Amino acid sequence: NGVGKTTLLRTTLGLIRPWSGTIFFEGNDVSKLPAHTKAGMGLVLVPEGRQLFSDMTVAENLEMGATNMRARPKIGQNLERVYEMFPRLKERRLQHAGTLSGGEQQMLAVARGIMADPTLLIIDELSLGLAPVLVLQLFESLKMLRDEGITLLLVEQNVHLALAISDYGYVLAEGKIDFEGPARKLIKDEHIRAAYLGL
Repeated sequence: NGVGKTTLLRTTLGLIRPWSGTIFFEGNDVSKLPAHTKAGMGLVLVPEGRQLFSDMTVAENLEMGATNMRARPKIGQNLERVYEMFPRLKERRLQHAGTLSGGEQQMLAVARGIMADPTLLIIDELSLGLAPVLVLQLFESLKMLRDEGITLLLVEQNVHLALAISDYGYVLAEGKIDFEGPARKLIKDEHIRAAYLGL
């Protein structure tokens, strides 16, 4: 906690202006671009705490995810995709988001991100406050997205699960990258296992 994960994501997305350094996306310097421009390029955030429109229905929340010019032509296709991935959301499509369980709200937050037709889907604390069985279901969904070719940037305190589905990992400490490398290598590193995995 407090190592700068969310700040890093918000800066990457243009919600916070960087003091120094450069942010590249697909070979282009996007450091100074506003958030709505980056969203139109396919950088999409599923924020910590879900931040749904609680008085709107599930279907309306999903439609809100598809407001950028890139996503609008694919609304029907992506809606079908998220309902297939999260059948519970289809069952509850006319229900207000604020009345869903915590797990269902997190499914909706991820689904809304998919509706934006991301090239890079950034997810901040997927498992926060959820029951283990729901966490496993959500991680299975992430594996499906990864296998479909969507690049995922996952900020997650459940190191076991995060590294299990990742190709590459970074360990942040006090605002700096402490360790980085292929996920399989990190999970076997004795120092990381002792300091971060409790093994």
